Amino acid sequence: MYAFSVELEMPFSQALTAVTQALKEERLGIVSDIDVQAIMREKLNETRAGYHILGACAPTLAKRVLDADPEAGALLPCNVIVRELDADRTGVTFMDPIVVLGLAKDKTIEEVGHEARAQLTRVRDRLSGEQPVNRL
Repeated sequence: MYAFSVELEMPFSQALTAVTQALKEERLGIVSDIDVQAIMREKLNETRAGYHILGACAPTLAKRVLDADPEAGALLPCNVIVRELDADRTGVTFMDPIVVLGLAKDKTIEEVGHEARAQLTRVRDRLSGEQPVNRL
């Protein structure tokens, strides 16, 4: 599988804030925030529930990837999806960096993938501890 998830019992806007804070606590910065809902509305005149793709990055890990193989920058950052399931539930999906960075076939980069996955797993677990959740 290329991702792992958690379901939060909280509204979308609250969950987006909680995810952003949990990433920061794990020293993962947000380098991009794609508001898919707004893009679909603007470009396709389509109504869609809240959906953001956050590009999470740990600069020290990214540096190790780029030092090992500058082309592997195409595999960065780690994407985290925050999507509204209904008014009171939000799904959070984390890209599995082990799978993605494993595409580089480089030992150093694979080690970074394991470290990044551990960080994202701690984020998921931190979010899970905030209220009753269902892990997907």
